[in-house]
Amino acid sequence: MNYPVVVDVSLRPGIADPEGATIERALPALGFTGVSAVRAGKSFRLVIDAPDEATARDRARALADRVLSNPVIEVATVRVGES
Repeated sequence: MNYPVVVDVSLRPGIADPEGATIERALPALGFTGVSAVRAGKSFRLVIDAPDEATARDRARALADRVLSNPVIEVATVRVGES
């Protein structure tokens, strides 16, 4: 069975986020005021063929930890059943 999966990857709390800081500094010039604590990240959408949802989640977690993120400085969240 095919399971849609979303993997979101972001920097761990306390890790400097220069991309987020650059975006935050640019927002007032673009007319967006009152926005703070901007953090940038990545989102991956994929479909995993697995016999059940738990197996799909385990495979997605392994993929996220080994390929899609650097667990030392990033945290990955896995959501199964979202497209």
